[in-house]
Amino acid sequence: MGRMIAPHASGAPDHTDRPARTVRKAVVPAAGLGTRFLPATKATPKEMLPVVDKPAIQYVVEEAAAAGLDDVLMVTGRHKRAIEDHFDNAFELEQALTAKGDSVRLDAVRDPARLAGIHHIRQGEPLGLGHAVLCARRHVGDQPFAVLLGDDLIDPRETLLSRMLDVRDRHAGSVVALMEVPPGQVHLYGCAAVEPTGEKDVVRVTGLVEKPSLQDAPSRYTVIGRYVLEPAVFDTLERTRPGRGGEIQLTDALQELAAGGTVHGVVFDGLRYDTGDKADYLRTVVRLACDRDDLGPEFVAWLREFVAGLEGGMATKGGTAAKGRRLTA
Repeated sequence: MGRMIAPHASGAPDHTDRPARTVRKAVVPAAGLGTRFLPATKATPKEMLPVVDKPAIQYVVEEAAAAGLDDVLMVTGRHKRAIEDHFDNAFELEQALTAKGDSVRLDAVRDPARLAGIHHIRQGEPLGLGHAVLCARRHVGDQPFAVLLGDDLIDPRETLLSRMLDVRDRHAGSVVALMEVPPGQVHLYGCAAVEPTGEKDVVRVTGLVEKPSLQDAPSRYTVIGRYVLEPAVFDTLERTRPGRGGEIQLTDALQELAAGGTVHGVVFDGLRYDTGDKADYLRTVVRLACDRDDLGPEFVAWLREFVAGLEGGMATKGGTAAKGRRLTA
């Protein structure tokens, strides 16, 4: 499923060959408080936490742009001004880099603003993902659109969103991304009841349950943070009462659409990173750093030495060997 995306020197994908799409707009909900990363997120939006040398949300916008979506609406909240600034031009910084002749960093600074047309709207109250999507109604209008959650990073070499858009072009309706998870993780996600379609990675979604117990889960196929939605979802969200956690759940609205037979799922088995979890966030940084041509070889060599030192330290009393090793590259 993975078409390779060649990076610029700055690490941003090249979108000159991006496909023409009937779906052109993407919505990125980014109003969460990021409480799991406090105190780092006290004054910094969680979406702006760096993953190697780019904020997490930039990877999401790059993914949308690579799939041919050129209009991106950020649904933000208070204290999220840094997101707006990141996707704007930084004239003073650009002038300073131009004067130095630093074209590599100049490209890196300019890349976020030229990925797509970026728009911003605030979600006035934290009423859930469904409400955040509903806030996009005026901007989206009567067009189908994609929703990409900032906590879910799909590896840049994967083409999940493009596959979902292709499925939507053929079947119309809405399309969700599904991933099979171990039984012990089902309760963490929205879970889908599915029927086969004859295509290996495409299923028909007949029902959805938000964070069910293992006993109540209709399958182990769970919804991850990528959606391609028909505009009918807005009317459904308007009627959706607050559900789990007192929030308007997008899963509840999709359940109603699924009952009408208009929701399909693309089963994804590629590389996905959950940057909303501390341990997964750290693994994401390490994995993507290892994959970088400019960082990987040296970093992997250091990592092997570091892990060997840890293992050696575990074999000694109290791990003194590991404790005495300098953690430098």
